[in-house]
Amino acid sequence: MKKILIAISLLATTLAGAQTKGFKLGKWTEIQSTILKELNRSYVDSLPVDRMQRAAVDAMLSELDPYTVYIPEEENEDLRMMINKSYGGIGAVIYKPDVQGNVIINEPYKDSPAAMAGLQCGDEILTIDGETVAGLTSQQSSEKMRGVPGTKVKFRVRKVWTGDMKDITITRQTIHLPDIEYSGMITPHTGYINVSGFTEGVGEQVRGTVKSLLRGGQLDTLVIDLRGNGGGILGEAVEIVSAFVPKGSLVVTAKGREAGSSYAYRTTKDPVDTKLPLIVLVDSASASASEIVSGALQDMDRAIIIGTRTFGKGLVQSIRPMPYNGQLKVTTAKYYTPSGRCVQAIDYSHRNEDGSVGHIPDSLTHEFKTAGGRTVRDGGGITPDIVINPHQYSRLTYSLVMNGVVEQYALEYVRRHRSIPPTDEFRLSDEEYEDFIAFAQGKTFDYRSSAKTYFDYVRKELERDGLTEAMAPQLEALGKALDMEKDEFLRLKKDEIVPFIEEEIVVRYYYQPDGVKLRLRYDSQLSEALRQAAGFKF
Repeated sequence: MKKILIAISLLATTLAGAQTKGFKLGKWTEIQSTILKELNRSYVDSLPVDRMQRAAVDAMLSELDPYTVYIPEEENEDLRMMINKSYGGIGAVIYKPDVQGNVIINEPYKDSPAAMAGLQCGDEILTIDGETVAGLTSQQSSEKMRGVPGTKVKFRVRKVWTGDMKDITITRQTIHLPDIEYSGMITPHTGYINVSGFTEGVGEQVRGTVKSLLRGGQLDTLVIDLRGNGGGILGEAVEIVSAFVPKGSLVVTAKGREAGSSYAYRTTKDPVDTKLPLIVLVDSASASASEIVSGALQDMDRAIIIGTRTFGKGLVQSIRPMPYNGQLKVTTAKYYTPSGRCVQAIDYSHRNEDGSVGHIPDSLTHEFKTAGGRTVRDGGGITPDIVINPHQYSRLTYSLVMNGVVEQYALEYVRRHRSIPPTDEFRLSDEEYEDFIAFAQGKTFDYRSSAKTYFDYVRKELERDGLTEAMAPQLEALGKALDMEKDEFLRLKKDEIVPFIEEEIVVRYYYQPDGVKLRLRYDSQLSEALRQAAGFKF
């Protein structure tokens, strides 16, 4: 009898909870609907209903986490680009410095319809399908160039080196931006794979690349570079791990509230190689699927993780269809690495009174053990086995890149050079760097040093406090010491600016993979990782 009473009590509690949730949902749905109807009836002006409702939906979802979002039908193309890194178009990056000017081909993608049609960096597009591009923004021009794969688009083009006018018709294709941006041998015995995303098929591509590198017979160590990789499809992360661990290995577990949202992912394929030493490079922008790969390989003591602590996104999203062809990307589960840790760094379920959220403090994280007994922790991304910080660039270099000065110079360089040496041989000469300085002198960008920026801020604060007059001599002396002419500062930072210029130029002649290849020439973090990994012991 007692057991029956307990069961009835539990059932009543469950039903009450369900009724409470149902009542709250019905209550607020009715309130919102009533408010909207009343506004529509009595508000002094006509209502922007679409804008109001979209703002309401966005505000509601923002109370949850930044990954749960509504995508209306007109933004489905952006969703496909985000998930699959693909779109319908000709495959080229464009540049439009002047709204009234022409569209400039900045960078055609390798093997793209644009490249196959002969479009090259520096070519100018005057018309698209017979309509002038004058008056169009870069975004509007891009939208005209995109379209359904298989359809045609016609351009009137002025060629960069000859000035000849040509009519070029290109058939649009599905453009898929590659997830493996570069792979190859970076030392006689060290292979390298740069994985920039986790869209459909990348796991199989990684397996194929590893097999190809092994066929050379010299591969002793493999570097998988996940720096800057914000993640993607969870299943593709499992596929990548499966290339290096025994079949049937647990890679990740997802746990959600809804029935059927909890599941375990194990490898289902035979590995390519379970003994090949692995180095996985990560940084603060390595997130989600990148953390599944690095976390699983770390938990299994299968790889050395090197770099800086990862982002800490331990949430899984699913796509749900909505009325009128909309989509809801909703967080449905948290994922856990084989040792049982969740890497989620921000606790969205417990907000401060002002609605803000914070990182989970280290004091509230927990210890877990790898297969070999090493201690790892949850709650804050993946902490590398070896921490190596990347090179810290000056404020000047960031300003040059972010303001497009380096990119614009690369375009100008292409106009004056029909060819350059192969990537391995290409170097920007001292004379060419002086040419860059002269070019940059005529561009607008903030060339102050970080110290000068802080000094200007302090001087303003002193003015606010009425202290500048009393400190005038000291301020004047310090200001003069920190002041530096633009060309002087550019020469001072030559060594860190030149690699960016060389990369931008190489990409214009040999496409993105060679840009990554050139970047590795100056990658001090990678060089240090190879040095320290040689002495690492599990």
